[in-house]
Amino acid sequence: MAGTYTNNHHVITVTPCSDLIKSAAMTYRNMRPYYQHYGVEWDEHTVWQHIQELENWDIVHLGQVIGAVRLAFDADGCYLRDLQIDAAFQNQGWGAESLQLAKRIAKDKGAIKLRLRVMKISPAINLYYRTGFGVSHEDERFYFMEQSI
Repeated sequence: MAGTYTNNHHVITVTPCSDLIKSAAMTYRNMRPYYQHYGVEWDEHTVWQHIQELENWDIVHLGQVIGAVRLAFDADGCYLRDLQIDAAFQNQGWGAESLQLAKRIAKDKGAIKLRLRVMKISPAINLYYRTGFGVSHEDERFYFMEQSI
């Protein structure tokens, strides 16, 4: 499934991931400071191993992959396992627009709830609050968030 979302000047498309190794490498680059903060021993290969069983989508703008969305579905709805935006495109609204696409994909597949977890030290928490997610519970590292879609 591919979809397009337009908002003002931005047009992004999600397509099935074309290169899972490159996608894992981008995720590792983005997440490395968080892994280091918590003493998690991950590398690109470990990320690649963990994302293989997910629905992996490329976020594409003007023919260039600028990010990734990863989803998993279960009886409770859809779990947003990962939303990554390449560092060169962060803080420009791409994450919020990509999140809208993830919601659309989840809804199209019958989910009525979108869930995620986010590290407490991640600035992405603000994005999730702004887009309607609420905290359902937490542990020492993560906020577990959800919203009805």
